[in-house]
Amino acid sequence: MRDKTWYRNVVSILGLSVGVLLLAIGLIFFLEPNTIAPGGVTGFAIVFKKITNVPVYLTNLAINIPLFIVGVIILGKNFGWKTLYATALLSFFLKIIPPQAVTPDLLLASIFGGLVSGIGLGIVFKSGGTTGGTDLAGSILNKMFPSLSISTFMMGIDIIVVAFAGIVDRKVETSLYSIIALFVTIKVIDLILEGIGYLKGFLIITNKPEEISERIMKDLDRGVTLFKGKGMYTKEDKDVLLCVVNRSQFTKTKEIVNSVDKDAFIMVTEMSEVLGEGFEEIENQ
Repeated sequence: MRDKTWYRNVVSILGLSVGVLLLAIGLIFFLEPNTIAPGGVTGFAIVFKKITNVPVYLTNLAINIPLFIVGVIILGKNFGWKTLYATALLSFFLKIIPPQAVTPDLLLASIFGGLVSGIGLGIVFKSGGTTGGTDLAGSILNKMFPSLSISTFMMGIDIIVVAFAGIVDRKVETSLYSIIALFVTIKVIDLILEGIGYLKGFLIITNKPEEISERIMKDLDRGVTLFKGKGMYTKEDKDVLLCVVNRSQFTKTKEIVNSVDKDAFIMVTEMSEVLGEGFEEIENQ
């Protein structure tokens, strides 16, 4: 068991490292030189550099370190070392890789910058980590204001940063190209995670519902619902768990289920909309 844990940790570190490197390449070679800010902390850092000439890696650290500390206080230590590692490594790559524009064409820069960054972030999420920023801020704000979903906060932050880019550059085109980069990034991330939404629904058929539910609720702070089912072939009663998570918790949920019950049957579905506590508020029409 220890050997498997060691192997999984090594694979996670490699995945996080490759993903963060690709994200840094997308930012340095395509987005930053053309002041294209596809949302998030790094997008804000690109715009902030335009105003103050402060390097992107410094702004990234200056925002993400306090976010991480607040995250530990509010969310607990469960999101842990992978986020800290990815955040620190991103700033390291942003510092050591010399900025150089691959293309001055803003459309090509926004498309390929979003593509490369999206692949990198997708690998990071697939490895069970995040780069802090929008995901972490969204989780913190959702904890403080549970009536609004994490995805709502994430999209809100991204929209503000995109608008800020246009205001600073005094060109509406800058915001429009930033929206293209943001759109491409999100779609590529979702493609890598085998879905197209911020939220994923898990249906888990297991003989250990209590153990799995406790881990999900404790480690991910997500609610779990138990259904009673019946296998029509065996005629045996079955326990079915329903849980909805955001995209950065996708891999961790599978790891939790697999570690508790290797014989569990898992179905994952895209959630186009989720209403209720911790997600979208139910509004009276």
